[in-house]
Amino acid sequence: MNNLKQLLASAKTLVIFKSLHQQPVFEKFLAAAQSSLDDDSVTAAEKYCDFVSELYSYSDDLTEYILKLVLENENLFMLRKGEGKPTGTLLEECLASELETIQELAEVPSEEIISNIAYDGFLPRYKTQKLDFSQIYADRIHMIGKYGYGIYSQYHVFVIENGAIVPVECPDPIRLEQLSNYQLERQQVIKNTLALLAGKPANNVLLYGDCGTGKSSTVKAIANEYCTQGLRLIELKKKQLHELPKIVETVSKNPLKFIIFIDDLSFTEDDDDFAALKAILEGSVSSSAANLAIYATSNRRHLVRETFSARQGDEIHFKDTMQELLSLSSRFGLTVTFQKPDKKVFLDVVKDIAAQYDLQMPQDELFMQAEAFALARGGRSPRVAKQFVEYLKGCGDNA
Repeated sequence: MNNLKQLLASAKTLVIFKSLHQQPVFEKFLAAAQSSLDDDSVTAAEKYCDFVSELYSYSDDLTEYILKLVLENENLFMLRKGEGKPTGTLLEECLASELETIQELAEVPSEEIISNIAYDGFLPRYKTQKLDFSQIYADRIHMIGKYGYGIYSQYHVFVIENGAIVPVECPDPIRLEQLSNYQLERQQVIKNTLALLAGKPANNVLLYGDCGTGKSSTVKAIANEYCTQGLRLIELKKKQLHELPKIVETVSKNPLKFIIFIDDLSFTEDDDDFAALKAILEGSVSSSAANLAIYATSNRRHLVRETFSARQGDEIHFKDTMQELLSLSSRFGLTVTFQKPDKKVFLDVVKDIAAQYDLQMPQDELFMQAEAFALARGGRSPRVAKQFVEYLKGCGDNA
């Protein structure tokens, strides 16, 4: 009992891991343990069950869950390590002491708390185990460029909301093996991404081509494929381009690698965002943030929508203006073109997707219906192929 009292007192003096007190499971565990020592049986039982209920919503193993909180905690020690800065002897001494305290707390068995509560009714139990928090934390620090910290260790896809980087809890699960054909085009993007992950110079990438050819799916699949190697994706809408400098500043010191993804990018000739992106690409974002590259998709080769009236304007230096408008796409170091598939490629994609969906249908009939489906929808594309197979699968016929 005295040891538990001492542990609870030590928990109140956390410095590096002070923010653990904002985690409901950790705080309710401390409250339940303290209540088992101080309060009447009914109050103690109530607080204990409140804690276990909170824990059960995540895990039934207290040690394992608190270790997860520790490894994902964004604290001053982790931030310094992430930026490659020295931590110093005093900070490391503090870290060692706090990890020891948290480990001991995480290993307090349910029986110890229950034994302090004079309650005859049923009280639920939880699991604990022996884990070396100090060694596991040291290993995580060593691999910080692969796992990251804070929200970046919990999620790999993010969006911008009200100027803040917010995680996407259920991102598109598309994988590279699910994408058919376009291997040559896709491999160029993969090669550039691997260079980024390796800390080598990487280009900003423009994926240009017809609608439904798999440009966006390629970027999302790459993010899913390499998230375990330290890759994160931040999706940015065109109207949020003014947020780019702030995003770069936020993630530039992060040990992870980031893709800033701008989908379906295009501009009008008087679009204010045109100048914003042009200024960012001018010196290459990767030159100021070696851990970041911009990947954009567009159906327009030059990104800017032109009109005949604009070409007939009264500007004196008209050619200079047009050259500026048409030069934006060239500021991407790598442009990969996804062309609309011909009949053979389209049917190959249909065949591959049908196999993924385990669609049972004679090939001749499958191809005939696929061609008719594409004709009714204005042309062939991988997107149309997937819609066709999902349509057949959804109907339940021949599936």
